[in-house]
Amino acid sequence: MKLQGLFIHKCRRQAPHSIFAISVISKLLSKGICQKIQSMEPEVKRSFARRDELLRIQEEAQRRWKEERVFEIDAPSSSAEPGEKFFGNFPFPYMNGALHLGHAFSFSKLEFASAFYRLKGRSVLLPFGFHCTGMPIKACADKLQREIEQFGNPPVFPVHVEASSKEPPSSESSKNSDGVKTEPEKFKAKKSKVQAKTGGEVYQWNIMASLDVPPEDIPKFRDPAHWLTYFPAEALDDLKAFGAGVDWRRSFITTELNPFFDSFVRWQFRKLKMQNKIVKDLRYAIYSPRDGQPCADHDRASGEGVQPQEYTLIKVRVKPPFTGKLKVLEGKNVYLAAATLRPETMYGQTNLWVLPSGEYGAFEVNDSDVFIVTHRAARNMAFQLLSRIPEKPTCLLELSGQDLVGLPLSAPLSVYDVVYALPMLSILTDKGTGVVTSVPSDSPDDYMALSDLKNKPAFRAKFGVKDEWVLPYDVIPIINIPDIGDKSAEVVCKDLKIKSQNDKDLLAEAKRRTYLKGFTDGVMLVGDYKGQKVQDAKPLIRDALIQCGQAVKYSEPENKVMSRSGEECVVALTDQWYVLYGEDEWKANAEECLADMELYHEETKHVFEHTMGWLNQWACSRSFGLGSRIPWDEQFLIESLSDSTIYMAYYTVAHILQKGDIYGRAVGDIKVEQLTDEVWDYVLCDGPYPSTTIPDSLLKLMKQEFNYWYPFDVRVSGKDLIQNHLTFCIYNHTAVFTREKWPKSMRCNGFLMLNSEKMSKSTGNFRTLRQAIEEFSADATRFALADSGDLVDDANFVFETANSAILRLTKEIAWMKEVLAAEECLRKGPVTLFADRVFENEINIAIHVTEQNYESMMFREALKTGFYDLQTARDEYRLSCGATGMHKDLIFRFMDVQTRLLTPICPHYAEHVWSSILNRKGFAIHAAWPTASSPDLTLQKANKYLQETIILFRKLLQKQTVTKKGKVPVVGDSKPSIGLVYVAEKYDGWKEECLNVLKQCFNVQSKSFLNDAEIMEALQRTSVGEIGDIKQIKKTCSSFLKFKKEEALTVGPHALDVKLPFGELQVLQENVDLIERQLSLEKLYIFSSSDERALNMLGSKISILNQSPPSPGSPVAIFVTQADMPREVLEDGVRRMQI
Repeated sequence: MKLQGLFIHKCRRQAPHSIFAISVISKLLSKGICQKIQSMEPEVKRSFARRDELLRIQEEAQRRWKEERVFEIDAPSSSAEPGEKFFGNFPFPYMNGALHLGHAFSFSKLEFASAFYRLKGRSVLLPFGFHCTGMPIKACADKLQREIEQFGNPPVFPVHVEASSKEPPSSESSKNSDGVKTEPEKFKAKKSKVQAKTGGEVYQWNIMASLDVPPEDIPKFRDPAHWLTYFPAEALDDLKAFGAGVDWRRSFITTELNPFFDSFVRWQFRKLKMQNKIVKDLRYAIYSPRDGQPCADHDRASGEGVQPQEYTLIKVRVKPPFTGKLKVLEGKNVYLAAATLRPETMYGQTNLWVLPSGEYGAFEVNDSDVFIVTHRAARNMAFQLLSRIPEKPTCLLELSGQDLVGLPLSAPLSVYDVVYALPMLSILTDKGTGVVTSVPSDSPDDYMALSDLKNKPAFRAKFGVKDEWVLPYDVIPIINIPDIGDKSAEVVCKDLKIKSQNDKDLLAEAKRRTYLKGFTDGVMLVGDYKGQKVQDAKPLIRDALIQCGQAVKYSEPENKVMSRSGEECVVALTDQWYVLYGEDEWKANAEECLADMELYHEETKHVFEHTMGWLNQWACSRSFGLGSRIPWDEQFLIESLSDSTIYMAYYTVAHILQKGDIYGRAVGDIKVEQLTDEVWDYVLCDGPYPSTTIPDSLLKLMKQEFNYWYPFDVRVSGKDLIQNHLTFCIYNHTAVFTREKWPKSMRCNGFLMLNSEKMSKSTGNFRTLRQAIEEFSADATRFALADSGDLVDDANFVFETANSAILRLTKEIAWMKEVLAAEECLRKGPVTLFADRVFENEINIAIHVTEQNYESMMFREALKTGFYDLQTARDEYRLSCGATGMHKDLIFRFMDVQTRLLTPICPHYAEHVWSSILNRKGFAIHAAWPTASSPDLTLQKANKYLQETIILFRKLLQKQTVTKKGKVPVVGDSKPSIGLVYVAEKYDGWKEECLNVLKQCFNVQSKSFLNDAEIMEALQRTSVGEIGDIKQIKKTCSSFLKFKKEEALTVGPHALDVKLPFGELQVLQENVDLIERQLSLEKLYIFSSSDERALNMLGSKISILNQSPPSPGSPVAIFVTQADMPREVLEDGVRRMQI
């Protein structure tokens, strides 16, 4: 700390601390330093000196860690005993850009936990890998190649294209897995994340330039392999600067460029294949036509988690002869293809709906059939064997919705021989086919639209609708719903008083009331399945329609999905390899594993259970991109969410195989061709000893490493990965490993906001990890990350918190230096003062509670109890000691404990304090968790009582030192300078009886009392009954009973005790000096409220005591001047009268 700051810091101390301050200043004067202080000019510009101090401390600590290789750890020869080791891991981020604060937030949870367990003496393994599998890198590289081919090298882009800002990497399975909540952004100078991924107006060259890649190096990124050498190295440097306690020998990249990891993944897939958990089949999958392959979450720019939505496509035939524009289709079977989720309701069709302004087309399905649908739907159908030319919809005729109005139709299952296509204005063309079946008996929307046409001739005339197309068609009852009837749409619409099809909110409510109840409770009234529940009949009717050629299966994305290549995805019927998630026996094992895991939050558990409920087959193969090949079908690559399910096991042996080279290129003792399936089975699955040329010692070493570290103790991740990666992880562990190797816990967090707003580059509300470290330092960044939040809800990184951390940490360093410089000024001898005992107790409490918070992975709470609360306790202790001074042993213990408790969050600061200030040997990260005596909760309550009493007295003093008129404060000799405190240490008389009865009438488990009548009856049986009848008892006791009941329900049954668990008189007596200083009093006297002599001293002021008598925990203070005190009391020395 600068000398000027040191001087000011000392001089600003309050009077009680003047002895300590003067002693230090005297030393400075004796050394002639004060003259230098006086010559210093005050700083005007903002200073970064404190931040820079932390950066220097950070650099020195990391240098020492690297030299001593403190985070490298090998498994011992013995197996791990419970509580001996800690192995945590984190979803490796995708290597297409720089790490940002979102990544750091999720990772910090694991980093803090690992550092804590290292202090607890456990063997801690914290590895970190880099994910390169999938399409994103390949797509970016190809895009860059196209730009150079089109615009030159270096390219000259059109002037209207604006540069993008830096693009953070996506995570293991989606852009949000790193903990960042992004938002779509408007077209500005800096593009949003989605814009950068999809291309749009942004060029890949500009993205690379914004990542600080030198212009002459950008062309190298046309080669996907170059990304794999550039960004992992950048990420590794950033994490080291962050202070990550990682064993970097175990790091690796994915894809076949790392032959050892490639061998591991191939072994895993062969193992799943042998268990019939991987099959090849035609199935529906979200698909990118541009990429020519399925588009999993990791490959998407938007729409993560979106699944195919399966419809039944009802073939509603257009009755010949064809007229108008359709005449050219004569000889074809032409259908309006309506997508529905309720095929069982087709019995009630009265018409079809089309959007008059909609754009439709007549598309060839095969040589004879034509479907009239929107172009979007036709594009989806072309990838589902519903186009004459696969993947290329053939449009024979462009049509508008108005062209279709009035077409005579034959609707499957309808009781009407002919129905008509009619106009509906609310049809969405980005859902379904743009053609909608009308079932007004059970659909509120259909009922109101049909009613509008029937009741409004002008509306019919507007769209050229003839009366005979509408008026003869009545609602057909097809389903009976209990409590509603067989015309549910009509009943509910009338109940809600819906006027027209434009009443959107009311129609949404009507739909809510009818749809689910109709499906779950409804009974079919017509058809082959009459009398059956709707939910049972639905699949049977659907299958029958398909088998007789009146319907086909059709799927589309349930919401819009954009691939990273910038194209809207479709659903395709793809012939590829699938992992059979959801298979009954496998699912049961996964659910059993989940049930035994610690998940830290109920919300996390619920999302896992929901995911287990719907997850089924997962497409695991891809045709393009980066990755490992499917070993038995090498035309396909393993997709990015499927090579990352059990790689945590690979960490345990990676350092042996790769010799510290993340690419696996180093020449070691084991060759990749020696890693047969038998070897992997032996090492990881307790298989038989393999026939191999690998030395026995190395085989046993790998097996030893795996068996020691596995199962992993925790996996930390963003909550969005539950729906894919984390659930896949559970499934695959149960398939590959024995039960004792299944995961023990997973800890999920929410997304990270910056300064209460979503991360957004266009607004500048964004920080890469490197930027944050440079701006705040690693420890201040870690401090703010810990303070950001612990729950599954969104967390908030606040810049002000990071800046405050810089100030707090550097001031604490300066304070410790000052204390050590004036060590002789500290008090020595026995620890006897009340303040000493309280401070020592607060340190013990901090140790115990902070340990619990770290174990629960509640790091914001750990920061509160291990830093903020301890700081408050130290400051309170310093104030309480006054001129007596702080005790040396306690202050030194405080500095030691504070350092250790903060080590997981601020390790660089801790190392500096440990070695440079406290002059301890070794490293703070290995210093061990501090020991502590059992907390004295009674002493803690006593101190809380003292602090609250001082606040109470201050308010009473203020109230008693103002005149009645005008509220003018009393000054001069008339200002009270003496305090008379009256304490009632216990309730007695009828109040004691009331409390005893309440205790008897209180149920601790249910936290409830007997009713008032029963309480009054119990009181009558005590001495309180002598007061009079029940009416008189109520009058006397009701107010007190009500007060104590409410207090007990709030704070617990101890509120019913007749006295506090400590002596109030003793606590106040021990702290008279503190109270006098706090209230600026000359004298303070403490009396028992039962002391008649003390009461008589009050004279007329006894009215104050009568109006508000003291009670246990609530003493009363009366403030007087010396003139108000009896002379004999002053001469005698009232302190002898004190209790």
